[in-house]
Amino acid sequence: MADIVNLRQARKQKARDEKMRAAEQNRALHGRSRAEKERDRLTADKSEKFVAGHRREKPGGPDRQ
Repeated sequence: MADIVNLRQARKQKARDEKMRAAEQNRALHGRSRAEKERDRLTADKSEKFVAGHRREKPGGPDRQ
């Protein structure tokens, strides 16, 4: 025979599990120290400058009006 399931409790448990999953994602995204955030920002800035420096056409060149 099948197990009897209380749908109200199952719905509430599903909502709790979803909140826990969202909290875990937020901890991974936002739970970083100031040094980690600064390091990531500096790395992103450095990579952006590298890409910008290797572009074939400079922004605001002679073909721009």
